Amino acid sequence: MPQTPLADRIRPKTLTDYVGQPHLVGKNGIIRKLIESDQLPSMIFWGPPGSGKTTLAFIIAQTTKSHFINQSAVTTTLKDVRKAVGEAKERLTLYHQKTIFFLDEIHRFNKAQQDAFLPHVEKGIIILIGATTENPSFEVIGPLLSRCRIFVLNPLEPKELGKIINRGIKELKIKISPKALEFLIQASNSDARIALNAIEIADSIHESGKKASLQLIKEVFQKQTLLYDRAGEEHYNTISAFIKSMRASNADAALYYLARMVEAGEDPLFIARRMVIFASEDIGMAQPTALVVANEVFRACETIGYPECQENLAHGVVYLALAKKDRSAYDAYFRALDDVKKHGNLPIPLSLRNAPTKLMSQLGYGKGYEKYPDKIKSLLPEKLKNRRYYV
Repeated sequence: MPQTPLADRIRPKTLTDYVGQPHLVGKNGIIRKLIESDQLPSMIFWGPPGSGKTTLAFIIAQTTKSHFINQSAVTTTLKDVRKAVGEAKERLTLYHQKTIFFLDEIHRFNKAQQDAFLPHVEKGIIILIGATTENPSFEVIGPLLSRCRIFVLNPLEPKELGKIINRGIKELKIKISPKALEFLIQASNSDARIALNAIEIADSIHESGKKASLQLIKEVFQKQTLLYDRAGEEHYNTISAFIKSMRASNADAALYYLARMVEAGEDPLFIARRMVIFASEDIGMAQPTALVVANEVFRACETIGYPECQENLAHGVVYLALAKKDRSAYDAYFRALDDVKKHGNLPIPLSLRNAPTKLMSQLGYGKGYEKYPDKIKSLLPEKLKNRRYYV
């Protein structure tokens, strides 16, 4: 119907029409093989927004003639889950029909809510297909993960996204200039839903009979949204790239990843804390003042806040990236820590023990201690006497 969102109106109903994810649904794709063998396990689809998770779940249900329940973790309650499971059990018993329970944004369900699926997935009453944009290792409980197959959906390639956009254009019976199409593909950030929503808005405001221009599409995209979730996988990917860029002394890359985090609204204190850690871990003895600079950046972020503190962050990032690197203190400490864990509380040499009482002095506590020995001698426990940590 005309009022139905464009993404739903052109949603593919078969694998033949599905666009993207050839590693899963291509000729030798694992999901295609599971459908053909009618051996569907419960699954978790992990992929970026607009990569086809909901559509793929719908096609699986259509192809296997399963009853399809489409829910979002944002609005679904445990009461809804129990009701759906009860109906699925009745459907399976009376009509031998499977039920696919699709739960979008499964990462938004807490542990107790996810636990509710376990017995029903285990017994095969429902086939759960969870969809998430965040790493399921962080967001889905272990028992549920162990009962599901994890399938990773990749961001749509430009050609794949262009194919989907052309379907939408055909459905709306509109024309779009080549430059506008090129910009739309780029600005949609591999998200088919964003692209289709954009051309639907463009269709509603552009003059009938004229091509949708580049300027019109740019107006629809007043501000491009960066792909970044502050609690999930992209968060960890970006901070990892940021640290590794500073470690490689690549100030340009470090500034780029800093800018991505700042633009996405990342907590400046989180960034500054990582810089303080980096100053000791990676620069250390090569330039001890790096820790002073990093701490001052943290204090500046704490005192000033956004937007001005982004300048302090940039200053600190360039300084840390260009500083000489030396992990000797960091590595030495963890070598010592390994011995502590391995050997436990070894007896401290008597010469280093405190002797606050006469008895302790008589027992040899503190005997032979020199404040400033002429030569370097081991002060370690006897078992580690010749051990060297710091080189």
